[in-house]
Parts: sequence; C-alpha cells; structure tokens
Amino acid sequence: MTQPAPSFGERPLSLFDLDEARPVSGAPQPSYIRDHRKRLRDRFMAGGAAALPDYELLELVLFRAIPRQDVKPLARALLDRFGDFNGVLSAPATRLLEIGGVGEAVIQELKIVEAAAHRLSRARVMHRPIISSWDALLDYCRTTMAHRETEQFRVLYLDRKNVLMGDEEQSRGTVNHVPVYPREVVKRALELNASAMILVHNHPSGDPTPSQDDITMTARIRDAAGAMDITLHDHLIIGKEREVSFRADGYL
Repeated sequence: MTQPAPSFGERPLSLFDLDEARPVSGAPQPSYIRDHRKRLRDRFMAGGAAALPDYELLELVLFRAIPRQDVKPLARALLDRFGDFNGVLSAPATRLLEIGGVGEAVIQELKIVEAAAHRLSRARVMHRPIISSWDALLDYCRTTMAHRETEQFRVLYLDRKNVLMGDEEQSRGTVNHVPVYPREVVKRALELNASAMILVHNHPSGDPTPSQDDITMTARIRDAAGAMDITLHDHLIIGKEREVSFRADGYL
C-alpha cells in the first residue's frame, strides 16, 4: 500500500509560549517519535555534536518547533536545498519558507541558533590580539559570511596593540556587488581612534578569487588610510569552502 507523503505542521502557539516537555493539546506524540528523540538527545549529550551527522543535529533544532511529528524528512529537505547545517541556519527566511513544512516557529528556532553561533564566535575574537587569535577570526568570518546569498562588507578596527576593538558592517549589496566608500571607512576608523584595519567581504558565488574591482578598491582604501597613518593589515574574501588573504597572496 502506498504511504502518503509526509506533511508537517507547526504548533500554533509562539515559540516562547510552550515548551515541548509540557502537556500539549491535540493528539499525543507517537511513541516511536518520542523514543527516537530521546535516543538522539542521549547521543548528543554523550558525544556532543561530533556524534551526529548534520541531519540529526538539525532534527534536534527542529524538535521544539514541531513537537509531535517526525522531522527527519524536513531536516533532509532543508539540507538538500541549502547544502549543510551552516547553510540552513544562514538561509534567508524567504528562502526557508519555500520548503514545505517551514513556518514561523521553524524559522525562529533556526535564527536563534544562528545568532547564538555568531555571538559565540564573535566573543572569541573581540578585544583580543589578532595575531594570537587569527584562526578564531577566520572561523568567525566563515560562520557569519560564508553562506550569505548577498555580498557584505565588514571592517575590523584594531588599536595600537592590534587588539580587535570594533567589528562593523560598512555596507551590503547584491549577489555580486557591494558599494564601498573609502572615505567612510577611514572616517569611522578616526572616530574609533583605530590604528589599523582588516577588511572582510564575502563572495556569494563561493569563489573567493579577487576581482579587479576588489583589488582596485583595496588599494584606494589602503592609500586613504595611509594618509591618516592608519595601517591596512589585510583584506579577507570569504568563499564557501576557503578564503583569500590579500596579504598572504601578494595582493597587498
């Protein structure tokens, strides 16, 4: 007998109005779903995220939003569309809504996890010397920018000891262009009394190879900053699988 296609339904209440562990109205949660969720939680608590593939970790995130249904098909559908766990978390709400079974509660859960990941990775680099936390800085840039579908341009401002004192979005744009104004970048550095900067932007195509526009704009910012005795340490372009450092690759 042909099984009907799975359907998903979120609980009607707000994410913060009801905890899954408390009694809910309507049909009880089937025992096979309850047992599966317990096994998954136990494995996570025993082995951490490394013990779970992406689709199971995503299931854990979806449990609260969809308390009484099997969320495995939805987790797999999200991964099929957006590639990996980070891609799902970073996907715009409008794109997430294109997936059957995704509504406000699912989006809230995903965006809360995304915000927590960004805040945690940012805390590991803010107010710390860049030299000793370079790997953490790259992780932060990858987490916040690698899966964005439009370009974003950020500036990291450093003090005299190369401690990260500011991380600000300067502008955002389209899938292949972001407007950058060297005067505004340098003006903000002067306002913060910064001694150095690192530029960061992403390539939504996934390929971090610098364009000629990237190279030209970097040179303009370097020259404008240099006139104010502010050092441009690097320009990082973040792709989906790797990043390019202008300093390391000889562009700067």
